[in-house]
Amino acid sequence: MYQYVSHRENQLLLPDDFFLPFGGKLNKENRWAKLAQLVPWAYAEGKYAKSFRNSFRGQKAVSIRVALGALIIQERLQLSDRETVQQIVENPYLQYFIGLEGYQDHPPFHPSLMTHFRKRLGEQVLREINEIIAVEAAKSTPDSDHDDEPKSGTTSKGKRTTKRRSTSEEDPNQGVLLLDATCAPADVAYPTDLNLLNEAREKLEEIIDTLHAPQIGRSRKPRTYRDKARKEYLAVAKQRRANGKVIRRAIGKQLRYVARNLQIIRNMASRQPLTLLSRKQYRDLLVIQELYRQQRMMFERKTHQIEDRIVSIHQPHVRPVVRGKAKARVEFGAKVSVSMVNGYAFLERLSWDSFNEGVTLIESVEAYKRRFGCYPKAVLADQIYRTRQNRAFCKAHGIRLSGPALGRPVQGEEATEQRRVARQDARKRNAIEGKFGEGKRRYGLGRIRACLAKTSETVIALQLLVMNLERRLRDFFVSWLNRLLSYRIPAFGNIFEV
Repeated sequence: MYQYVSHRENQLLLPDDFFLPFGGKLNKENRWAKLAQLVPWAYAEGKYAKSFRNSFRGQKAVSIRVALGALIIQERLQLSDRETVQQIVENPYLQYFIGLEGYQDHPPFHPSLMTHFRKRLGEQVLREINEIIAVEAAKSTPDSDHDDEPKSGTTSKGKRTTKRRSTSEEDPNQGVLLLDATCAPADVAYPTDLNLLNEAREKLEEIIDTLHAPQIGRSRKPRTYRDKARKEYLAVAKQRRANGKVIRRAIGKQLRYVARNLQIIRNMASRQPLTLLSRKQYRDLLVIQELYRQQRMMFERKTHQIEDRIVSIHQPHVRPVVRGKAKARVEFGAKVSVSMVNGYAFLERLSWDSFNEGVTLIESVEAYKRRFGCYPKAVLADQIYRTRQNRAFCKAHGIRLSGPALGRPVQGEEATEQRRVARQDARKRNAIEGKFGEGKRRYGLGRIRACLAKTSETVIALQLLVMNLERRLRDFFVSWLNRLLSYRIPAFGNIFEV
């Protein structure tokens, strides 16, 4: 049961009104006090309440201020569920951030509720909250790229344009849109065919033990050769550099052990129901059946590629994403397409299946128009976005797409000007690469620790939300510092001038 908070409770409590039993007051300039003013709690509550049934029975649910506030604290400080609750108990500023009226020395909720918070909010709700914050902040932030627009450029035919548009002439397009994609790796072990089959075999052996438990003393347990299979697996897994023939032979043996165990389970299921299995065991059984089918097909075809390939039994939604990076050619997780305007990031597409990020340019530009009321003046993206369809779309709407034009390369001064513009675009586009680095180094985007597909999507959207909130805080500090530096005493000039 969820109850909407009253108008009085929905108003943001001032730091001076927060009760501290040991005396004193909260600092208004504290980062958590500032963050509490940036989150649209009322809008989030309307979305959060839809995840509950319209019933007056049951325990009263935790408010959106507590749920979303706890998730923001967790991602901002990179804590576990239990440690997040402990930090909230120990820190009065965190208690103020989640909406408590005074300090309390006991947990406001149980750590197990953090999973339910992630499920109830969801990726779509967090994406909408992020857009409210980021759009408002991006509009209020001055466009630093406006003054850096090239005085001359090249048209789609390669002709140089030296005449700059006058300031009095209206320009329907405004701003610069940065586009790029990255992978948010899941917290899974690096998958190999041999390790996956060995793990599947061990889980099937546990399932056989569970199904045979009621028959102990009345019938003999089917033989599984688990000791022999384990020795054969370790004989190859412990080798420092096993050649392809040895690995293929070991995979074939593990496939036969898995097939034998699956047949045993089918025979046992004909005599007794599978309700003896736990929910997790039944789910693992379904995943292993599909895993065996894929591995058997790849083994027979002598290939390592198959559609919707399972790389983790524990997280079957995870897919391999080929990125071609120096650190790892293949990553395992969700592929995320992100756009950025004035330093604020927007989640454009999130998918567990790999996709060509070039197809997201048109929808990202249309989303930009929906947010800001106009098309961007320029789109800065790498080569994969420069398809003929995207070039035609940008040309039709008066948008400059970064990169060289199609056709014969130009020579002389035009080539020099193109190289200058390309260097300038690359310098500006580094901002979105830095945003990915910030997310992966500081906010956990480099390893998603959530296990379910839905909660993992929530965590990714939440990390972008936290990064935008931190960017908003930095902008507040910079604007305050600029006002301080520009303050002048009439008789002495600038206070920082010597």
